[in-house]
Amino acid sequence: MANNQQIEDLAAEIGDKVYIDVAKWHLYLKDAKLHTTVAEQVFPLLNNGLNGDKLTEILTNISIDLGGGRLKTSLLNLIPVTAQARLMDVLQDYERDM
Repeated sequence: MANNQQIEDLAAEIGDKVYIDVAKWHLYLKDAKLHTTVAEQVFPLLNNGLNGDKLTEILTNISIDLGGGRLKTSLLNLIPVTAQARLMDVLQDYERDM
């Protein structure tokens, strides 16, 4: 079972290395205040078969409001493929070090 410190550590790793792309601006997940949400969603799957399909499902299910709520989209739509691959690398490294 995860403790808060483990989730905070994972969130810090995610927040510093993974970004969303909006009009070619890179907004890191910590600055968008999304790093903890992602960490809380993926942590239970670490050491239990986290794979690319499950990560894609998690990112799809995280809804992001844009334009003050005028538009909603999934986090998956905002993370470029390279940043998603970096996220998977971060998760695999964290999982290996657990």
